[in-house]
Amino acid sequence: MTYAERLPSPDLGRFVRCVWAHEEVSRSGEPFRVLPDGCVDVVWNGVSLRVAGPDTGPVLEALPAGAPVSGVRFHPGAAPALLGVPASAIRDARVSLESLWGGDAVRLAEALSEAGSVEERASLLEQAMAGRAVRAGAPDPLVGALVRRLAQGGQGSLDGLASELGVSTRQLLRRCTAAVGYGPKVLERVLRFQEAMRRMQAEPEVPLARLAVAVGYADQAHLAHETMALGGLTPAALRERVR
Repeated sequence: MTYAERLPSPDLGRFVRCVWAHEEVSRSGEPFRVLPDGCVDVVWNGVSLRVAGPDTGPVLEALPAGAPVSGVRFHPGAAPALLGVPASAIRDARVSLESLWGGDAVRLAEALSEAGSVEERASLLEQAMAGRAVRAGAPDPLVGALVRRLAQGGQGSLDGLASELGVSTRQLLRRCTAAVGYGPKVLERVLRFQEAMRRMQAEPEVPLARLAVAVGYADQAHLAHETMALGGLTPAALRERVR
């Protein structure tokens, strides 16, 4: 399996984290495990366009055998501006892009089915997103500030986060749920889980107990609980996966 990411065109930078492609995802058609990352993806699986909503647990994704899969991954909180629905409406779900975009999605799928290369498919996906971006408002700046705060290792109570960001607790919860798909505390867990995976990949020899504390878990048992809840894997199995 070959997986590659690249940055989007500059005009999409505030919405899209990356454009990605899997070549020969599965010769047998066996499902592969998708782990929560706080993001929403639009995915072309060789047959149809699907929206992968923000996940709160592991998802076993079934794809046609040997399908060349391409996609666009939004920054946490940015998808609603281009998709036209709150992220909470597609949480833990896989929905057709046609159900959100109508005929625009049908025409994009037809073009993708005729594309002859990974780069051509990526360009078509980008062009479609850029067309929406011209008419879209900016992603919620409050949610952007929250994501940056949590990604830097910030933790705290919901009331404390709201106070730091200058809004009420109710407003923070409402705006985060609409933009990201779930509340700030779930987002905190997902981003910490992602940081744990990054550390496992970058520092494979560091003992798990030390890594757990370094990324904000209380101890190794806390790490184990979260990797099982969010990834369906033990810390050792997760480390082996990301090597």
